[in-house]
Amino acid sequence: MQDQENQTVPNPEVDQAPADSTPAEAQATATPSLEEQLASTEARLAEMHEAFMRAKAEGENIRRRAQEDVAKAHKFAVESFAEAMLPVKDSLEMALKVENPSLESLKEGVEMTLKQLSSAFERNRLLEIQPAQGEKLDPNKHQAVSVVPAEQEANTVVTVLQKGYMIADRLLRPAIVTAAQGK
Repeated sequence: MQDQENQTVPNPEVDQAPADSTPAEAQATATPSLEEQLASTEARLAEMHEAFMRAKAEGENIRRRAQEDVAKAHKFAVESFAEAMLPVKDSLEMALKVENPSLESLKEGVEMTLKQLSSAFERNRLLEIQPAQGEKLDPNKHQAVSVVPAEQEANTVVTVLQKGYMIADRLLRPAIVTAAQGK
């Protein structure tokens, strides 16, 4: 019986530990100490803080660049239109420099300048609103300044007093028209 009492039950943790270490040391090497866990956590926290600060700085840089781009877009929005208008101005200045212009040469010069202006408008998507007689009045594109008796359907365009203009799909100026009165 004494032989059985002196025998020890094998402990797997102790059996796996090196021969020169005690069971407490074997357990300590298997699980990190609180200090090691704290150091590891602090290192991960520092990494995450650095990543956060980099992401925050990148976000601020993107926002700043976007603001600069918007400011440049506002500042130079009319650059294309201005470039298209320069030949028109040049033509008008040249017409004024002519010493003895004839009526025919003035008319021809004005027609050429109008073509340049129309071309500049087209390139910059500035479109005319020129409603036809009898066209239904559209309050989004037309402004009726008076209603006149006419032999056509009510609320239709009788005459155009001034063309309207749209830039892209946005109304710049409505066409000023007279509308037909109901019969």
